[in-house]
Amino acid sequence: MLQKMKRYLYKCIIGKVSPVKYAKKIGVNFLGDVHLYGSIHWGSEPWLIEIGEESHITNGVKFITHDGGTLIFRDKFPDLEITKPIKIGKKVYIGNDVILMPGVSIGNEVIIGAGAIVTHDIPDNSVAVGIPARVIKSTDEYLEKIKSESLHLGNLKGQEKDKALMKYYGYKGNSKGIYF
Repeated sequence: MLQKMKRYLYKCIIGKVSPVKYAKKIGVNFLGDVHLYGSIHWGSEPWLIEIGEESHITNGVKFITHDGGTLIFRDKFPDLEITKPIKIGKKVYIGNDVILMPGVSIGNEVIIGAGAIVTHDIPDNSVAVGIPARVIKSTDEYLEKIKSESLHLGNLKGQEKDKALMKYYGYKGNSKGIYF
């Protein structure tokens, strides 16, 4: 019981303060610098997860490396087990609350839209969305679209960015409450 409590506290504290350190500690394989945002569920076999450099994993993403449905058949087939690795390429952005199912591979320079459920491989240079996730365009097409819609504020950070956004949209409030 004490060991469980220690693991829980470690996850809560180190997982929030240094999410990459925590993920490495539980076995996630990073192939370079990776950016983690918010709470990420690494599943029960985190050592089966491989993430390429310059990738961004956002809040609420869930990595599922096994099929728990096998449990209802274990009385007949005690050794039944479906567990598969998940591989993420280089320069991948995975939006909020995405679910990655066992055995999927995501190519390089891919964007997975928020809330998608990835049930099959996603090729390089793709934007995939939906349930199940499907490719809707190339990343080149996506780039052309966002360049034409850009507010040109991406180089700004924190309150400086907030002030520029407020000015752009004519908002008179303040953002001081979100900065400590």
